[in-house]
Amino acid sequence: MKTWDTKNCTIYQLLEGRSNSFLINSQNNYILIDTGRANSWEKLSNKIDEILGKNKLSCLILTHTHFDHVENAAKINEKYKSIIIVHQSESEYIMLGNSPLPKGSNLATGFMTEVLGKKLESRYQYEKVNPDINVDEKYDLIDFGFNSYIIHTPGHSKGSISIIIDHEVAVVGDAMFRVFGNSIYPPFADDPDTMVKSWNKLINTNCDLFLPGHGKEISRKLLESQYEKYK
Repeated sequence: MKTWDTKNCTIYQLLEGRSNSFLINSQNNYILIDTGRANSWEKLSNKIDEILGKNKLSCLILTHTHFDHVENAAKINEKYKSIIIVHQSESEYIMLGNSPLPKGSNLATGFMTEVLGKKLESRYQYEKVNPDINVDEKYDLIDFGFNSYIIHTPGHSKGSISIIIDHEVAVVGDAMFRVFGNSIYPPFADDPDTMVKSWNKLINTNCDLFLPGHGKEISRKLLESQYEKYK
């Protein structure tokens, strides 16, 4: 299991591959970020139990409500009784169990979403669940025992958020991908221009490392070079 350490926290990567999921520990306080696909439930819950022991999972933060990040959210809520946090603009989607698929950000993915999007949407509905906290531009996680906070980083979706941990590491959902070499430009984004502006917002957090929802970690140097390319 891949881990990263900050001044006060340990970050565990529970799921990798098609969708990443991260568990953050600070002095036996635990936050889960994203839940992956439904078929990863057993792997996800076993790893959470292994790390938690007798401790409590304080909350689940959803970086956005696309199916590949939230399909296990209702099960997490049921098993761990954890608080669910989501951006207010996507709260209704998770309550309905149906989030609009993102637009393509290039010709190939644009064609895919335009032609197949509506036909595929019904396949990607998920078990609905009610969020407990709806955040806006910024939300402090000090009450959960973390020197961390959430910021709004829209573009991939209107309610995309990122979690800034100890001012060192940012978990960024699909604001960036790291699947295709050194490109961090996601193949899907509702508003690419706004997404690139969100990259600058993340640069201004002074974090050195960025953990995306898909693919490998992203260095500050790579983010800065990609921002200069696309801004």
